[in-house]
Amino acid sequence: MTPQFAIIVVWGLWAASWVAAALWSDPAAQRPALGEAWLYRIVTIVGAFLLLAWFGPLYAVRVRLWDVGQGIEWALVAVAALGFAFAWWARLHLGRLWSSSVTKKADHRVIDTGPYAIVRHPIYTGILAAVFATTIAQGSPAAIAGALLMTFGFWIKARLEERFLREQLGSGAYDSYRRKVPMLIPFGPKSA
Repeated sequence: MTPQFAIIVVWGLWAASWVAAALWSDPAAQRPALGEAWLYRIVTIVGAFLLLAWFGPLYAVRVRLWDVGQGIEWALVAVAALGFAFAWWARLHLGRLWSSSVTKKADHRVIDTGPYAIVRHPIYTGILAAVFATTIAQGSPAAIAGALLMTFGFWIKARLEERFLREQLGSGAYDSYRRKVPMLIPFGPKSA
């Protein structure tokens, strides 16, 4: 097995398990306006297509800007797997409060323990770690563009989520959390 194939296996296992686990999420009690989600979804989907196009129909026209070598590629497979493990830790920590879209659940509250004590959006942080590990392993312009778009998409979603939760849960509780915990990058700026 090559590192390029292994990273696809890691992505596939994460995606399949992530979709299957959606069954144990509570129904939404409140959602933001429908039109607010379209931008982050489109940007993230286009980014994912560009990131993973390397392995699909555009394989024959791939361009590689660098080659990090097989040893580093294997290390990047491990980074991607660790990123997905961090995202899974966050999802399990949320339990039935998790949702693929921005929502408020019954009995929703600010979660500030576990991975949520490290960053406010650990699921996005974990996925982005896998995105950038994949991008570095590929070294292609399409992967770079995909990583940048996915980062922008998750940033848009995180901002929407924070605004929505601040409205739904109260500015006092959420603002206090924002002052203590960085948004996406551990040890980064707190109130971004």
